[in-house]
Amino acid sequence: MAMFRSLVASAQQRQPPGAPAGGDSGLEAQYSCPICLEVYHRPVAIGSCGHTFCGECLQPCLQVPSPLCPLCRLPFDPKKVDKAAHVEKQLSSYKAPCRGCNKKVTLAKMRVHISSCMKVQEQMANCPKFVPVVPTSQPIPSTVPNRSTFTCPYCGARNLDQQELVKHCVENHRSDPNRVVCPICSAMPWGDPSYKSANFLQHLLHRHKFSYDTFVVRVLPHPHPAPALN
Repeated sequence: MAMFRSLVASAQQRQPPGAPAGGDSGLEAQYSCPICLEVYHRPVAIGSCGHTFCGECLQPCLQVPSPLCPLCRLPFDPKKVDKAAHVEKQLSSYKAPCRGCNKKVTLAKMRVHISSCMKVQEQMANCPKFVPVVPTSQPIPSTVPNRSTFTCPYCGARNLDQQELVKHCVENHRSDPNRVVCPICSAMPWGDPSYKSANFLQHLLHRHKFSYDTFVVRVLPHPHPAPALN
Protein backbone atom coordinates (compact mmCIF):
# COMPACT_ATOMS: atom_id res chain seq x y z
CA MET A 1 0.00 0.00 0.00
CA ALA A 2 2.84 2.38 0.82
CA MET A 3 4.44 1.71 -2.57
CA PHE A 4 1.08 2.29 -4.30
CA ARG A 5 0.60 5.63 -2.59
CA SER A 6 4.15 6.60 -3.53
CA LEU A 7 3.44 5.85 -7.18
CA VAL A 8 0.16 7.76 -6.98
CA ALA A 9 1.90 10.78 -5.48
CA SER A 10 4.56 10.84 -8.18
CA ALA A 11 1.97 10.43 -10.92
CA GLN A 12 0.01 13.41 -9.68
CA GLN A 13 2.93 15.83 -9.91
CA ARG A 14 1.60 17.21 -13.18
CA GLN A 15 1.04 20.89 -12.64
CA PRO A 16 4.46 22.57 -12.61
CA PRO A 17 4.30 26.31 -11.98
CA GLY A 18 6.70 27.11 -14.80
CA ALA A 19 7.54 25.46 -18.09
CA PRO A 20 7.02 21.69 -18.16
CA ALA A 21 10.12 19.67 -17.31
CA GLY A 22 9.33 16.63 -19.45
CA GLY A 23 9.40 18.43 -22.81
CA ASP A 24 6.85 18.00 -25.57
CA SER A 25 7.00 14.19 -25.48
CA GLY A 26 5.64 13.93 -21.93
CA LEU A 27 3.54 17.08 -21.88
CA GLU A 28 0.24 15.39 -22.63
CA ALA A 29 0.84 12.86 -19.83
CA GLN A 30 1.68 15.64 -17.36
CA TYR A 31 -1.68 17.29 -18.00
CA SER A 32 -3.82 14.15 -18.16
CA CYS A 33 -6.63 13.28 -15.77
CA PRO A 34 -5.74 10.26 -13.56
CA ILE A 35 -9.24 8.85 -14.10
CA CYS A 36 -9.88 9.03 -17.85
CA LEU A 37 -6.18 9.30 -18.78
CA GLU A 38 -6.95 12.07 -21.28
CA VAL A 39 -5.94 15.73 -21.25
CA TYR A 40 -7.88 17.60 -18.56
CA HIS A 41 -11.31 18.89 -19.60
CA ARG A 42 -12.71 21.62 -17.34
CA PRO A 43 -10.29 20.63 -14.56
CA VAL A 44 -11.21 20.92 -10.91
CA ALA A 45 -8.99 20.56 -7.83
CA ILE A 46 -9.83 19.05 -4.45
CA GLY A 47 -9.08 21.67 -1.80
CA SER A 48 -7.70 19.40 0.92
CA CYS A 49 -5.21 17.29 -1.06
CA GLY A 50 -4.82 19.41 -4.20
CA HIS A 51 -5.34 16.55 -6.67
CA THR A 52 -6.78 17.56 -10.02
CA PHE A 53 -9.32 15.79 -12.24
CA CYS A 54 -11.70 16.51 -15.09
CA GLY A 55 -14.88 17.98 -13.64
CA GLU A 56 -16.98 15.26 -15.26
CA CYS A 57 -14.69 12.46 -14.07
CA LEU A 58 -14.93 13.57 -10.44
CA GLN A 59 -18.73 13.81 -10.50
CA PRO A 60 -19.45 10.20 -9.38
CA CYS A 61 -17.31 10.77 -6.27
CA LEU A 62 -19.39 13.82 -5.37
CA GLN A 63 -22.63 11.80 -5.36
CA VAL A 64 -21.78 9.79 -2.23
CA PRO A 65 -22.23 10.99 1.39
CA SER A 66 -18.52 10.80 2.36
CA PRO A 67 -16.43 11.22 -0.79
CA LEU A 68 -12.81 10.06 -1.00
CA CYS A 69 -10.16 11.37 -3.36
CA PRO A 70 -9.80 8.82 -6.21
CA LEU A 71 -6.00 9.09 -5.93
CA CYS A 72 -4.97 9.34 -2.28
CA ARG A 73 -8.28 8.00 -0.84
CA LEU A 74 -8.40 10.80 1.73
CA PRO A 75 -11.85 12.19 2.61
CA PHE A 76 -12.67 15.65 1.29
CA ASP A 77 -15.41 18.26 1.50
CA PRO A 78 -17.32 18.33 -1.84
CA LYS A 79 -18.02 22.01 -1.22
CA LYS A 80 -14.29 22.67 -1.40
CA VAL A 81 -13.76 21.45 -4.95
CA ASP A 82 -12.90 24.43 -7.13
CA LYS A 83 -12.16 25.12 -10.76
CA ALA A 84 -8.43 24.65 -11.43
CA ALA A 85 -7.96 27.95 -13.23
CA HIS A 86 -4.16 27.76 -13.24
CA VAL A 87 -4.25 24.35 -14.95
CA GLU A 88 -6.80 25.58 -17.49
CA LYS A 89 -4.52 28.52 -18.30
CA GLN A 90 -1.57 26.18 -18.86
CA LEU A 91 -3.67 23.96 -21.12
CA SER A 92 -4.23 26.97 -23.37
CA SER A 93 -0.54 27.88 -23.33
CA TYR A 94 1.26 24.61 -24.06
CA LYS A 95 1.33 22.51 -27.23
CA ALA A 96 2.11 18.81 -27.58
CA PRO A 97 2.36 16.41 -30.53
CA CYS A 98 -0.69 14.30 -31.34
CA ARG A 99 -0.02 10.66 -30.47
CA GLY A 100 -1.30 9.66 -33.92
CA CYS A 101 -0.35 12.18 -36.60
CA ASN A 102 2.34 13.96 -34.53
CA LYS A 103 0.86 17.38 -35.31
CA LYS A 104 1.47 19.91 -32.53
CA VAL A 105 -1.81 20.89 -30.91
CA THR A 106 -2.66 23.15 -27.98
CA LEU A 107 -3.47 20.92 -25.01
CA ALA A 108 -6.84 22.63 -24.57
CA LYS A 109 -7.78 21.44 -28.09
CA MET A 110 -6.16 17.99 -27.91
CA ARG A 111 -9.36 16.10 -27.15
CA VAL A 112 -11.19 17.61 -30.12
CA HIS A 113 -8.22 16.93 -32.38
CA ILE A 114 -7.89 13.31 -31.25
CA SER A 115 -11.58 12.65 -31.87
CA SER A 116 -11.10 13.61 -35.54
CA CYS A 117 -7.57 12.23 -36.06
CA MET A 118 -7.86 9.19 -38.33
CA LYS A 119 -4.57 7.68 -37.12
CA VAL A 120 -5.61 7.85 -33.46
CA GLN A 121 -9.01 6.32 -34.17
CA GLU A 122 -7.40 3.50 -36.15
CA GLN A 123 -5.00 2.86 -33.26
CA MET A 124 -7.90 2.77 -30.81
CA ALA A 125 -9.97 0.41 -32.98
CA ASN A 126 -7.04 -2.00 -33.35
CA CYS A 127 -6.04 -2.06 -29.67
CA PRO A 128 -5.63 -5.59 -28.27
CA LYS A 129 -8.49 -6.80 -26.13
CA PHE A 130 -8.00 -6.75 -22.38
CA VAL A 131 -8.62 -10.12 -20.75
CA PRO A 132 -8.75 -10.52 -16.94
CA VAL A 133 -5.84 -12.59 -15.63
CA VAL A 134 -8.14 -14.54 -13.32
CA PRO A 135 -11.66 -14.97 -14.73
CA THR A 136 -14.42 -14.59 -12.19
CA SER A 137 -16.49 -17.61 -11.18
CA GLN A 138 -19.17 -15.64 -9.37
CA PRO A 139 -22.67 -16.06 -10.81
CA ILE A 140 -24.18 -12.92 -12.34
CA PRO A 141 -27.72 -12.19 -11.08
CA SER A 142 -30.32 -12.01 -13.84
CA THR A 143 -31.32 -8.52 -12.70
CA VAL A 144 -27.81 -7.11 -13.28
CA PRO A 145 -27.02 -5.90 -16.84
CA ASN A 146 -24.37 -7.90 -18.69
CA ARG A 147 -21.10 -5.97 -18.29
CA SER A 148 -19.22 -8.15 -20.79
CA THR A 149 -21.14 -7.54 -24.00
CA PHE A 150 -23.14 -4.58 -25.24
CA THR A 151 -25.65 -3.60 -27.91
CA CYS A 152 -24.83 -0.87 -30.40
CA PRO A 153 -27.12 2.09 -29.58
CA TYR A 154 -27.22 3.08 -33.26
CA CYS A 155 -28.11 -0.10 -35.14
CA GLY A 156 -28.84 -2.67 -32.41
CA ALA A 157 -25.92 -4.99 -33.21
CA ARG A 158 -25.61 -7.34 -30.22
CA ASN A 159 -22.95 -9.24 -28.28
CA LEU A 160 -20.18 -6.67 -28.80
CA ASP A 161 -17.53 -6.50 -26.13
CA GLN A 162 -16.10 -3.10 -25.23
CA GLN A 163 -13.31 -3.08 -27.84
CA GLU A 164 -15.63 -4.50 -30.52
CA LEU A 165 -18.19 -1.80 -29.76
CA VAL A 166 -15.54 0.90 -30.25
CA LYS A 167 -14.35 -0.64 -33.54
CA HIS A 168 -17.93 -1.19 -34.76
CA CYS A 169 -18.94 2.43 -34.12
CA VAL A 170 -15.74 3.83 -35.68
CA GLU A 171 -16.28 1.76 -38.84
CA ASN A 172 -20.06 2.05 -39.20
CA HIS A 173 -21.34 5.12 -37.36
CA ARG A 174 -18.59 7.72 -37.63
CA SER A 175 -20.95 10.34 -39.11
CA ASP A 176 -24.14 9.45 -37.23
CA PRO A 177 -25.43 12.68 -35.59
CA ASN A 178 -27.97 11.00 -33.28
CA ARG A 179 -27.70 11.42 -29.51
CA VAL A 180 -27.63 7.97 -27.89
CA VAL A 181 -27.26 6.39 -24.45
CA CYS A 182 -23.87 4.80 -23.77
CA PRO A 183 -24.56 1.09 -23.11
CA ILE A 184 -21.32 0.72 -21.14
CA CYS A 185 -22.08 3.57 -18.73
CA SER A 186 -25.72 2.54 -18.31
CA ALA A 187 -24.61 -0.96 -17.26
CA MET A 188 -22.56 0.42 -14.39
CA PRO A 189 -24.11 0.88 -10.92
CA TRP A 190 -23.65 4.66 -11.15
CA GLY A 191 -24.76 4.92 -14.79
CA ASP A 192 -27.73 7.00 -15.91
CA PRO A 193 -29.74 4.94 -18.45
CA SER A 194 -31.53 8.07 -19.66
CA TYR A 195 -28.46 10.26 -20.36
CA LYS A 196 -27.78 10.67 -24.08
CA SER A 197 -24.28 11.59 -25.24
CA ALA A 198 -24.08 14.38 -27.82
CA ASN A 199 -20.95 12.81 -29.35
CA PHE A 200 -21.05 9.11 -28.54
CA LEU A 201 -18.01 8.17 -30.63
CA GLN A 202 -15.83 10.75 -28.90
CA HIS A 203 -17.21 9.58 -25.55
CA LEU A 204 -16.26 5.98 -26.37
CA LEU A 205 -12.72 6.87 -27.40
CA HIS A 206 -12.13 9.08 -24.35
CA ARG A 207 -13.87 7.21 -21.55
CA HIS A 208 -13.86 3.52 -22.42
CA LYS A 209 -10.36 2.50 -23.46
CA PHE A 210 -10.19 -0.13 -20.73
CA SER A 211 -12.61 -2.80 -19.64
CA TYR A 212 -14.25 -2.13 -16.27
CA ASP A 213 -14.24 -5.81 -15.31
CA THR A 214 -10.47 -6.02 -15.89
CA PHE A 215 -9.94 -3.83 -12.85
CA VAL A 216 -12.57 -5.36 -10.55
CA VAL A 217 -10.76 -7.49 -7.98
CA ARG A 218 -12.73 -10.30 -6.42
CA VAL A 219 -11.71 -10.75 -2.76
CA LEU A 220 -11.49 -14.41 -1.83
CA PRO A 221 -12.36 -15.47 1.75
CA HIS A 222 -9.35 -16.36 3.89
CA PRO A 223 -9.27 -20.11 4.71
CA HIS A 224 -8.69 -19.39 8.40
CA PRO A 225 -10.36 -16.58 10.37
CA ALA A 226 -8.00 -13.87 11.54
CA PRO A 227 -7.36 -13.76 15.30
CA ALA A 228 -9.28 -11.16 17.23
CA LEU A 229 -7.36 -8.03 18.17
CA ASN A 230 -7.29 -7.00 21.82
